[in-house]
Amino acid sequence: MLTPTEALQSLNRRIKREWKIAFLSAFILGLLIHMPVMLSDIPNHDGLDSMYFDQNMITSGRWFLMIACGFSSYYTLPWLIGVLGLLFLALSAAALTELLEVRDSVAIVLISGLLVSFPALASTFAYVFTLDGYMLALFLAILAVLFTKKKRLGFLGGGICLAFSMGTYQAYVSVAMLLSIYCILMTLMDTLTLREKLQKSLRYLYMGLLGAGMYYVILQVLLRIQGKELDTYQGINTLESAGASGEGLMEMLAVSYRDFGAFSLKGNVLFNGWISAAAIIILGISAAWTLTALCLRKKWWKNPAFFVIMALLAAVLPLVTNAILFISPDLTYHLLMRYQWVIYLIVMTAFVSRYAKALPGNGAMQWCALLGAGALVFHYGVTDNIGYSNLEKRYEKTYAYCVRLLDRIEQTEGYYQGIPIAIVGVVGDHQFPLTDITGDVTSNMIGLNGDSLLYTSDNYEAFMKNYLGATLNFLPAQAMEDIYESPEYVEMESFPGKTSTKVVDGILYVKTENVNH
Repeated sequence: MLTPTEALQSLNRRIKREWKIAFLSAFILGLLIHMPVMLSDIPNHDGLDSMYFDQNMITSGRWFLMIACGFSSYYTLPWLIGVLGLLFLALSAAALTELLEVRDSVAIVLISGLLVSFPALASTFAYVFTLDGYMLALFLAILAVLFTKKKRLGFLGGGICLAFSMGTYQAYVSVAMLLSIYCILMTLMDTLTLREKLQKSLRYLYMGLLGAGMYYVILQVLLRIQGKELDTYQGINTLESAGASGEGLMEMLAVSYRDFGAFSLKGNVLFNGWISAAAIIILGISAAWTLTALCLRKKWWKNPAFFVIMALLAAVLPLVTNAILFISPDLTYHLLMRYQWVIYLIVMTAFVSRYAKALPGNGAMQWCALLGAGALVFHYGVTDNIGYSNLEKRYEKTYAYCVRLLDRIEQTEGYYQGIPIAIVGVVGDHQFPLTDITGDVTSNMIGLNGDSLLYTSDNYEAFMKNYLGATLNFLPAQAMEDIYESPEYVEMESFPGKTSTKVVDGILYVKTENVNH
């Protein structure tokens, strides 16, 4: 039997050089970009209620999330969770390198950089209490495609990985689908017989069907065991009835296409400045040039099937990218659900790196692709840190606001410890105008944008309890329905007005928002 040292040495010899470069690049660049948020305790609005959260999200279809997040405990520990998340991301980068067959060291570094710098990841870091689980889900989604590609029966292991990925976070199914499409296209480009191409391509379909089926069966079994039903949150309960009618199907198609175009061109994420716009244009031109050169060299243009495939890709890619939106058109499509857009940038970089060098006179295209990808890594890294800077300022402004509000509450005539407190939760934008100067950059970076962390009375309660050490008796939101329209409440001034707090019938009314009745 090998000693531990000998076992590690043997393992090291089996790890490819490209995997090591990808792993280290992703981990180091991830630390450089995201360390500000990893070394701080700056929650967003959801984080206020998740200082300790057991991640039992079975009613949202995430039956494996509780286990995936259990390695770091269920406490919000930004450094530990961040390191674990970056380790899963680094493994994802190594798996991508092998899957996309990238051998150029510079290209590997930049692909890893794109993976860890894309703004959707910064948005996920804003919800750090669940980051490590989500990054494990991403790794499993990529691993599912890698297993399917490498082995004849790899779709079996791939299906299992996909099921557990979806059981952790369903949004990354689009990552697996996009990578599967790319691998199928590469298979069609190989010098194989038509039968061999079909057999290899069908593996990805088998993997997807097996993974989705296994995910659904496990979900239903666990729901019955726990005696629960799927929640209405984000339309997850429409999973079983999606596409039930022809009219519903056409509407879902329309929504998916519209959203794909709107986010890609006007979402202020892919393009949020002239640097990112120029870099993506350069990267896109280099990939298109390489594809055109291959088409001319191999005379694909003489085969009608080539144009059929291109047309199918144009029709299918928006739907695959928006797979979750297609299933549930009514969901609020947060940025952390849009990580799959980075796959387009990664695939273009990998495609040019793999094929441009072999084409006469196309070395310039490789330079363009790598320069474009490098500019994107830098620009997205800057964007992420602007978001983190604003998140810290949101916390500081919320802290200052709550200190003043708490003092006013305690100084109100008739106040006593434990008095029921009625508060809506929003912060008035008339008394406290917006001061966020990062809107042009962070407008779509959910969790990182805005001025305040406070949106509900629960947010006030959690913030004052965990950061100010004050335990107050806030009434639940449903109790505010009658109070909100009462004459006493309507006539009050919004904080910091003199009449913004008042005891009425044994309840302390606190009016924070600016509403004109």
